[in-house]
Amino acid sequence: MGLGEILVKKGLVSQSQLGEAESARAGPGDRLDRVLLRLGYISEDDLLTALSDQFSIPIVDLTQEVIDTELLRSMPGKLIHKRRILPYARRNDTLIVATSDPYDVFALDELRAMTGKNVEPVLAAERDIRALIKRYFGVGGAAIDQMMEESGVEVVHDVHVADKDLLEQAQEATVVKLVNEILREAINERASDVHFEPLEEDLRIRYRIDGLLHTTSVPPQIKRFQAAIVSRLKIMASLNIAEKRLPQDGGFKIRHEGREIDIRVSVLPLVYGEGVVLRILDKEAMLLKLTDLGMSEEMYQRFQQLITLPHGILLETGPTGSGKTTTLYAALNAIVSDEVKVVTVEDPVEYRLPGVNQIQVLPQIGLTFATGLRSILRHDPDVIMIGEIRDAETAKAAIQASLTGHLVFSTLHTNDACSAATRLIDMGVEPYLVASAVEAVMAQRLVRTICESCREPRWDMAESLPADFQPPPGTVLHRGAGCRECRHTGLRGRVGIFELVTFNTEFREAIMERATTGQLLKIARRNGMKTLREDGWAKVASGKTVPEEVLRATAIDSG
Repeated sequence: MGLGEILVKKGLVSQSQLGEAESARAGPGDRLDRVLLRLGYISEDDLLTALSDQFSIPIVDLTQEVIDTELLRSMPGKLIHKRRILPYARRNDTLIVATSDPYDVFALDELRAMTGKNVEPVLAAERDIRALIKRYFGVGGAAIDQMMEESGVEVVHDVHVADKDLLEQAQEATVVKLVNEILREAINERASDVHFEPLEEDLRIRYRIDGLLHTTSVPPQIKRFQAAIVSRLKIMASLNIAEKRLPQDGGFKIRHEGREIDIRVSVLPLVYGEGVVLRILDKEAMLLKLTDLGMSEEMYQRFQQLITLPHGILLETGPTGSGKTTTLYAALNAIVSDEVKVVTVEDPVEYRLPGVNQIQVLPQIGLTFATGLRSILRHDPDVIMIGEIRDAETAKAAIQASLTGHLVFSTLHTNDACSAATRLIDMGVEPYLVASAVEAVMAQRLVRTICESCREPRWDMAESLPADFQPPPGTVLHRGAGCRECRHTGLRGRVGIFELVTFNTEFREAIMERATTGQLLKIARRNGMKTLREDGWAKVASGKTVPEEVLRATAIDSG
């Protein structure tokens, strides 16, 4: 019985879906199982079940198997990387080999010929095989030994570099493939940043996933490729590869699995060589709707009213990486239309928004936030977004724009919403201008959410709940038990926690009198503001996150 018949018989696909997959095949070499996966008609687990029936090969869960590490070390690394097979155990003179592709009989024959041992195949999920190869051989292990297959990452542009020796070293096929493999791994792991950190005896590579850094496994030999890796990244980012004493910033684009992704590059001279941080900006993953950010229904309705005001300033506050820009992009996306002209001035322009006019700040030629903002006003905008208010000049220009009939969005680095007013006054803006121009301030943080794949009730919290969090009686808290989907952390993805202060008459009068942040906080609380921590506890009670995340992201309320 063929694979298609098995899938239909098991009810995993319909006859019509099977017909569509047959029609979608690009040619004889485009296998039916690959097409069905590509179209999303079956999952990898369903496919393994059908393949197990077709070939009479058992399925194993590699996350539950004992891996013979000595055996792995003795296996041919090139073949393992190239064919994606994993000889993980032995029984007498027979190797137990995990594969996700039983059609690839040549891989098993090649392993049999190279080792002189019998081979017994078992089926396992490709994601588990890849994860174990990465764990025991390191990211890019095959590239370092010149054994790696093409990575599937296409660089959209490269540049000519004058220094011939450095250029040749960085453009060697092994180095190119190694860097591509690291990039691909970071994107597949949903990393927002990749850190290349030179140590005395090692080159450490870390991925920032859901806001936290995770060290990835790399082969020990990677240290001697350090200069070549950094040079390759510099070439891709149009930087000077001969300059090793000064910090540099640049960027490039890659195309990965049909998606175009921006990579921002920052190079810093360190004691043991140049450190590099890559910021990964996935446009498709970025454009969220306001309803996806995690606001409560009440806050969402208030925020919707604010972003449609005819004029005034709406500020987003929080530390770097708290999701401020994402929220502002979602707001702009919600209001842009044929009737509304939106112009932004950003540093950098992280994502292209359809229908929005975006300006990139270039301080080296005098195009700053303040000068860009003054030019924007001559383009008759309705809504203006300023990437960040960093100084008094920009703050005053933003206030002037709002007082002349424009709605202005911007970000400010403060710890909470009430601190924004005192921060602007500290910058040198007159209190009466702050009071009259600013309409609202939203502070936010990001907390990791419970993994849906391993979510379970949590009964161990009754004795250890923080004093300021007492959920209603009968509330069942949840946690993630840990699974491969969440890297066994129990947490996957992030959601925002927010506090929103709208400037009413009492609040404005207090600002005019140069009230302290503490005094402003009391007024805001009296008028119904919920703090970041309170919003976090509401998300714990509703089962979105865990108490540890709220404790990590917020301070104890003092108001």
